[in-house]
Amino acid sequence: MDAVLQAIGDPSRRTVLDALREGPRTVNELAERLPIARPGVSRHLRVLREAGLVEVESRAQFRVYSIRAEPLAELDAWLDDYRALWRNRLDALHTEIARGQRDRRSTP
Repeated sequence: MDAVLQAIGDPSRRTVLDALREGPRTVNELAERLPIARPGVSRHLRVLREAGLVEVESRAQFRVYSIRAEPLAELDAWLDDYRALWRNRLDALHTEIARGQRDRRSTP
């Protein structure tokens, strides 16, 4: 999971993942979405591939990349405990706000 977190920590790699959510893309198609040269895009794709976030398939002379959701599902499961923590805190805050509003209405 550390490799996944490191990989998605870079905004360019997140842009690549966002593009791949729409479907498989070639390096050239991905490079159109980033303000960096094609070799830089290839380096980002290598990091994503090594983290298990993308897979590559050769089609004729093209390398086509697609997203792998499994590592993101693992990250999502890990984050779920933190979501529950924040949900509980936000629910408690909501209760306190409602209590304060109720108290203000009942005060003459």
